[in-house]
This record gives sequence, C-alpha cells and structure tokens, in this order.
Amino acid sequence: MIELLLALALVPIALPALSLLILTLAASAGGRGEDAGFTDCGAPPVRTAILVPAHNESVNLLPTIECLKSQLGPRDRLLVIADNCDDDTAELARSAGAEVIERHDAQLRGKGYALAFGVDHLRADPPDVVLVVDADCLVSEGAVTCIAQHCRASAKPVQMLNLMSAPSGAGLKLRVLEFAMVMKNLVRPLGSFRLGKACHLMGTGMALPWSLMSTAKLATGHITEDMKLGIDLAVAGHAPQFLPQVRVSSSFPVDTGVAKVQKSRWEHGHLATLTEELPGLAAKAIRSCSPALIVLTMDLLIPPTALYFLVLAVTVVGSLAAAAVWPVWRMAAQLSGVSALCFILAIALAWQGFGRHLLSARELMSTPLYALWKMPVYLAYFLKKRSGWVRTKRKSE
Repeated sequence: MIELLLALALVPIALPALSLLILTLAASAGGRGEDAGFTDCGAPPVRTAILVPAHNESVNLLPTIECLKSQLGPRDRLLVIADNCDDDTAELARSAGAEVIERHDAQLRGKGYALAFGVDHLRADPPDVVLVVDADCLVSEGAVTCIAQHCRASAKPVQMLNLMSAPSGAGLKLRVLEFAMVMKNLVRPLGSFRLGKACHLMGTGMALPWSLMSTAKLATGHITEDMKLGIDLAVAGHAPQFLPQVRVSSSFPVDTGVAKVQKSRWEHGHLATLTEELPGLAAKAIRSCSPALIVLTMDLLIPPTALYFLVLAVTVVGSLAAAAVWPVWRMAAQLSGVSALCFILAIALAWQGFGRHLLSARELMSTPLYALWKMPVYLAYFLKKRSGWVRTKRKSE
C-alpha cells in the first residue's frame, strides 16, 4: 500500500512528460503543419483592424508598421497604441502612416490595458476582425488577409505561427532558446490542434472576431494575458484555432543576457497561468469531456522545459537512490524512470522533425547545461521577483 502511495505522489511530475510526448507525437505524425487549419485564403476581404501595442519602441516599430501597411486593404485600419511612452514612439508611428492613440496611466500598466484601450477606440467604427501584432514583429506575405478570412469563417479566435529566430552566427544559448520556442509555439500547438482543434493564444499574431474581442476581459495586469484570454474563450466554447500556414516572427536580442530577461518574463507568466488556471481548466475538461479543453489542459500541464528537466532529474535520482535503500520506493522509481524516457523521447522527436536545422545532435546533448543557466529565472519566480511588461532592448541601443 505504501509503495502504491509513493508512486501516486509522483503522478503530478509524470503527467507533463506524458502530455509532452502525446502532443509531440501528434505534431510529428503529419509533418510541419502545412495541412493543418484553414487554407482557403482567397475569399472576399474582411474588414480588419490591426492593434499594435507599443511601449517605448521608437524606431524599432517602423519595420513592423511598413510590413503591416503593405498588407492593408482599403477598409482596414492600423492602430498603434503608444502605452506609457516617454520617447518618440507616437510621433514616429504617425509619420510612418499609422493611426496612433496614446495612453498614460502610471498605475495600470501592461499589455492587457493597452489592448483594452485600443478596443475601446474601435467601438465607434468596429471592424469584422481584430488582429494583434507586437511592435517588434513582422508577418509573412498575405498573413493579414488569410488569418482574417479564417477568423470570420470559423467565428473563433485564430493564432498564426509565432516564432523567434536567432541572428546568423548566434551562439549555442540563443539557438537553444530558438529550439525551445519551436517546441512551445509550433510543436505543442500543432499537436493540440490536431488532437482537439484548439491551441493557446500567444499574444502576437492572434485574431479575434469583433464579437469576441469587444467583450473580452483585456484590462488586466496579468503577464500572460493572452494565454488566460484563450483559456477563458475556450471554456466559453470559442477554442482558439491554429493556423501555421502564416507566420508572425521576430528576432532574439543578440545579447544573451537581454534574451534571458525576455525569456524570464514569458516563463514567469507561464508559471503564473499554470498555477492559477490549471485546476479549474482541468476540472472543466473532465466534466465536459471536451477535446479542446482536454488538449489545452495537457499543454498547460507542461512547465517551462528547462525547469521541468531539473525537477525530473532530481526526482529520478532521488527515487532511484531511495529504491536502492528501501524497496518500498521501487514502483516510484520505475514511474520516474518512465517519465524521464517519455520526456527524452519527446525532445528527440521534436528535434528530429522540427529542430535539426537549429542544433546538431551533439549540441542537443549539451542542452542540460542550458537548464542550469536558467535556474536563477525560476528562483526569481518562486521568490516572488516576477517580471512585468517591459520593452526588450535591441542591438542598436
């Protein structure tokens, strides 16, 4: 009886590895996603408003504006929300041809408040679809029209593929970060969409019908307001769809220290959403047996990869050591070993199908050192030193 209880105590640690493997297998089974989602982007145009929240972006915003302007239709709008800026972001955005509104509130800070401000501005003349693009991102050719048409046809939120790339000649740390993003933003959503026709929203490259955007609870200070919004919409019956045929992209900062700060912000938000939203989402998924809620729960179960590796490594070593002394730990040690194998297999499959161009096999084997590099990020989270919405420094600064 004690042996079984010890094994059951490790189930919460084992479940993320199993979820990661299932999602990775589903993603790997059908290629890189060219067959997923809606592909007919030749339907009549959809009146689209593009919201670009910007906090002290200045000249970094100009390539984004130029890219989006080239894809605007005659009835589309490009609205930059200059949020709590103390630089020339607003002036430069206007001179580049964007519609600009400015928001100043030192107490209520965050991307969610900026988006809510932008949506309120649109209410006087609402569009059919609202697309959100971050101020440092570019979208692929035809992406605006394609995602807007998919959004209107499905009447659901739609998330395009969102990836960041390391600069040419980047060192191993940045390329490991890029592979980690491929796993999180391509492999896992592709797997969840194939299994349950749902994925998490990612903040940039996400489109919502006006009927949903206009009633969404956006004005929050949550670090990952996008993920929480997607969960709320899925629970209400509007599960976000994944559209990997079009892409929103940006670049990692060249400075690995700056990249680490940026990654810390995302991972702190992910951990906060996991701890706050997972119990309720899991309960609703079990009660409803909804495939969409089940796959979103599976994905949310998975902590940041480096953190999970550290936890899993400690669990395996600890349970094996305990089993060598006390046989009652044998079943727990077996479960931890199976979990480790599931995790390793998932990483290997993701690398084989989606990451071989980023890392060599030898470099992949060295990624446990990356987990050690990330330890201060997780210590900061658990010590309550959590990140907020801050602008990422660029090479030119």
